[in-house]
Amino acid sequence: MSVQAPTAPAPVRRRGDVVFASLARGAGITILVALAGVAIFLTLESVPAITASPEEIGGDNILVYVWPLLFGTLLAAALALLIATPLSIGLALVISHYAPRRLAKPIGYLIDLLAAVPSVVYGLWGIGFLGPRVYDAYGWLADNLGWLPFFEGPPNGRSILTASIVLAIMALPIITAICREIFAQTPTLHQEAALALGATRWEMIRMTVFPYGRSGMVSAVMLGLGRALGETMAVAMVLSATGVVTFNLISSVNPSTIAANIALKFPEATGVDVNVLIFSGLVLFVVTFGVNFLGRAIAARGAVKEER
Repeated sequence: MSVQAPTAPAPVRRRGDVVFASLARGAGITILVALAGVAIFLTLESVPAITASPEEIGGDNILVYVWPLLFGTLLAAALALLIATPLSIGLALVISHYAPRRLAKPIGYLIDLLAAVPSVVYGLWGIGFLGPRVYDAYGWLADNLGWLPFFEGPPNGRSILTASIVLAIMALPIITAICREIFAQTPTLHQEAALALGATRWEMIRMTVFPYGRSGMVSAVMLGLGRALGETMAVAMVLSATGVVTFNLISSVNPSTIAANIALKFPEATGVDVNVLIFSGLVLFVVTFGVNFLGRAIAARGAVKEER
């Protein structure tokens, strides 16, 4: 006679758990629906721009119109990340591992406050303070490194490099805050074991903190990139845009960005011009979505490797 094994009792679902799960599920569905609605709206409104003749959009093909804007958007965002990423990681390490606690907390609060500053204030700071003060530095770059295409000059404070510095400062608190939390979550036993084996503090960070937080660092950089890609007013106020494709970073001849171009031209646009601007917004939407998707994929791949 076989004895039947006792079955485990079914887990009791409390009313609060059911309500919370329903609200979370509803919030996720709402976000997906809103995202799909934005994509559908941009696509439908972009059709007249895609089918319009070159004469209706200023004598250029729609792709010829958007390409300099896309180039300027990617260039400004890449320069901003190139500046902000090492600064953000360094600040996060100082707050989490180097500075005394009584000093680390105020520094963390000050960095977090940078995220609350309106973009218009950053634009005013960039055009009124930063631009005039980097002119001499740009002149030195043009005189000594002018043989490079990046610093041909003539120097001008309202350049793509100045706009990228402003974007870097705007992205810095986002990357720093996420990296700081990730570094603080590194298992203490791993750090103490590395120090006990004779590693210096930097070697301990390199062997334990960075591998543990690699996927989170990638996610932080991608979020900072999203901020840089979509910034509007600060870039529109600082940048002296001419709508060209150039790698000269310090002159007054600069490519514009998609977001800044929409902000400047949308109030006066009519007819097909509105659809052209919406099409450029669709391009920015696709680029931002692709960047975030790539960041999530890299972060997930890193998490899987860490589990193995």
